[in-house]
Amino acid sequence: MTTEETGHSGEEPIVACTIRREPDGFELLIEDMEAVLGDTWGDLGFAEALMFFNQPEAQTLEFIAIAMDHEDEDNIGMVGEVIRQARDNAIKVILIAEDVSPSALHQLLRQGADEFVPYPLPEGELAAAIERIQEPEPELPAEMPRPKAAAGTKEGAVFVTHGLAGGVGATTFAVNLAWELTQSVKKGEEPPKVCILDLDLQFGAVGTYLDLPRREAIYELLSDTESMDDEAFKQALLDFESKFHVLTSPTEMLPLDLITSDDVSRLIDMARSHFDFVIIDMPSTLVQWSETVLNAAHVYFALMELDMRSAQNAQRLKRALQAEDLPVEKLRYVLNRAPKSLDLHGKGRVKRLAESLDISIELQLPDGGRQVLQSCDHGQPLAMTSAKNPMRKEIQKLARSLFEVGVSDTDAEAA
Repeated sequence: MTTEETGHSGEEPIVACTIRREPDGFELLIEDMEAVLGDTWGDLGFAEALMFFNQPEAQTLEFIAIAMDHEDEDNIGMVGEVIRQARDNAIKVILIAEDVSPSALHQLLRQGADEFVPYPLPEGELAAAIERIQEPEPELPAEMPRPKAAAGTKEGAVFVTHGLAGGVGATTFAVNLAWELTQSVKKGEEPPKVCILDLDLQFGAVGTYLDLPRREAIYELLSDTESMDDEAFKQALLDFESKFHVLTSPTEMLPLDLITSDDVSRLIDMARSHFDFVIIDMPSTLVQWSETVLNAAHVYFALMELDMRSAQNAQRLKRALQAEDLPVEKLRYVLNRAPKSLDLHGKGRVKRLAESLDISIELQLPDGGRQVLQSCDHGQPLAMTSAKNPMRKEIQKLARSLFEVGVSDTDAEAA
């Protein structure tokens, strides 16, 4: 941090910070900050900012001014993380941008930036932006009810299923894992509460697998999560055999950007407050809110098969997450239709696949055969139609291990 160099004497607490890639860039911003705030501000680099938010000195920050140009688009993930952490600490964000693409600006504004000011700065515009963000938020009129917070008392574990290619069995895995989690208790014990959220807004098939209807309430819930309360959330859920609840995909195909990261975060928080286990079935496509789901996940199951398309997509996903400095360690690779124990050639291929991708395939599901398709056609999990199916038995073992560990925020890695 360079607060000493930018005029902060240490006698007064700093109320703002500029954050920029180079310490000698955006000179007009520095001049305007001095004119508006005097000595009560500091200057940081992007990496420094992420560390500074956790320091006691950051408690007095009212806002940050992030200055970026087209070169920073290569590191937009870090810029977004700075915005996210600032918002988590109730710090306002002003975005100062020069020659930045509209798509990058759109992405950062949706991640939580409060104001945008172009660079070079128009005269008086920085002071006006600061004045706007310092205005108190208006009180809601008495006749308008405030959004209700989630009244649930649980802090459920979040498991995500993501198919790395079409038809690899991610939805089958999600549905059967949900069922097996409800069956993991000993006789006489209360079963855990389990919920599936189908976030594939276009081709989600959880409702189809379980023969559940799709309702307009889903679209109404997703399109206005800010006013979502416990009652609205519960009304959107469907019960399956009094065992677990499902939020199906909408009745119509919707654009994946219909919901934002904030919408998904609210939905996950609401589900966690009411259920012990929340299973999220993701679209195979990476979207703007995929990062939100990954960060919320305790375990992120990435399903694949022993073929070239799965191998390529696994490699591309891993590189994409690493490039954005996202928690790639949360990924748990699941090989569906794995070779049988006596298939030594197949086992060798699995080993070479893992070595070539530098990953660990921690779970191998045997081919469930036609019984899996028949189970889907009947709208029931495998346990209800083919209890001895080898695929079902492996998912049953996994569910028991997850339940016995008692997954929480601190021990999810052990699961």
